[in-house]
Amino acid sequence: MNNPGLIAIVGRPNVGKSALFNRIARRRIAIVHDMPGVTRDRVSAEVEWQGRPFTLVDTGGIGLVPGEKSDDVIATSTVDQVNIAIDAADVILLVVDVHEGIVPLDQEVAQHLHRSGKPVQLIANKADNAPDAESVTDFASLGFEEMFPVSALHDRGIIPVMEAALKHLPKTTNRDLRTENPLKLAIVGRPNVGKSSLINALTQSDRVIVSDIPGTTRDAVDVPFTIETDGRQQPGLLIDTAGLRKKRRVKDSLEYFSVTRTRDAIDRCDIAVLVLDATTGILEQDKKIADLITRRNRACILVVNKWDLAEPKVKQTRREHRANTRKGKKGNRPLLTLAEFGQWVQGELFFLDYAPAIFTSATEGFHLDRFLEAIRYVDDQLQQRIPTPLLNRTLADAIDHRQPPSKSGKRLKFYYATQVAQSPPTILLFVNTPELFSAQYQKYLGDQLRKAFGYEGCPLVLKARPRRRENE
Repeated sequence: MNNPGLIAIVGRPNVGKSALFNRIARRRIAIVHDMPGVTRDRVSAEVEWQGRPFTLVDTGGIGLVPGEKSDDVIATSTVDQVNIAIDAADVILLVVDVHEGIVPLDQEVAQHLHRSGKPVQLIANKADNAPDAESVTDFASLGFEEMFPVSALHDRGIIPVMEAALKHLPKTTNRDLRTENPLKLAIVGRPNVGKSSLINALTQSDRVIVSDIPGTTRDAVDVPFTIETDGRQQPGLLIDTAGLRKKRRVKDSLEYFSVTRTRDAIDRCDIAVLVLDATTGILEQDKKIADLITRRNRACILVVNKWDLAEPKVKQTRREHRANTRKGKKGNRPLLTLAEFGQWVQGELFFLDYAPAIFTSATEGFHLDRFLEAIRYVDDQLQQRIPTPLLNRTLADAIDHRQPPSKSGKRLKFYYATQVAQSPPTILLFVNTPELFSAQYQKYLGDQLRKAFGYEGCPLVLKARPRRRENE
């Protein structure tokens, strides 16, 4: 997939950069997160606007690297963020505060941006009413032709900004939309969780046998499909697989062959869709399949099917809890919301905690649209490529907050990092002693990268390599 384009948000502190980032990005990120505030710590996000994918970067999430000193730390940090944006962006959104007017730091940032030659749109934020909007002309002296009054807080003026910004992004082609290489999804899970029913609901066809008898789908069946929303089409291939059984239940060679085909399907897929049964909860075999997905470094979406059968019991539990609360009875609080159930599922499958959990009912059609959006969202995360300066600055911040491990008086030292692959995202880190890169510190850096760049649904591979000496 070609570069979809990058939009960078820059500006001095407290002008509303994060609010603008959230306003644009949250609409997409909310697909896979039910909890508020998920964009708070994000540095970048894969976003879609009117069917057009791109990367959105909030440079305000980037701090000074260790060792940098300045009499005016804010000014130094702001200019440093601008330099990163200039290096990576196709178009830059310069955010200013319409109430405060032009301040010296705005002028300094504007001069840097003019010298870059990159397209710049001036965003006069906090224009919450008509008089505020008219004040955008006060910023004409900064020398930018495209100026927009915006209220990120109240969602005003965002559409004209985005329509103008999209014109500066690289042109997309059919090749970008995977017309030659469809997105491959392996639908996996133990028998009778509703894998085939899920495919039938999505494709609105009877291409796959559906039965209540476990194991009726003996072979892996590939079903073509197309996701179409907001004018964007994405061809894909749904791989329905025979339900994975415990080894002791594999009774004959045909059943063994089906299990082997399931593993092969995981190997050749882009995203593994692990289907779970809401009526039975997480069983040992579910965890075995999840472990197989993680060991293959495959992206994953958790689909908790048959929610229509579990929901009546949940509603009854909710009513009983409310009644007990009114009576003053105390006890452990049960799971009452989809968000709470989602957190519980991710806790049970803790090694797949990066995978979004979507609650569905294949027979009732509940949340199937959300599932389709999650597929496209995770695929965009897989295609994400982080600019090297942005990646290194984020890692520097993480290392500054928690120093690397040491052994026998020798401390792990990081020199620089670069993303070397997508699907799965793979980061190569050049260090002094790779043996010191412990699993615990890998987990810490991975968590910080996820906090900054998302990577929902994606495994994240970090590889340490010794830096080559100049005389080698």
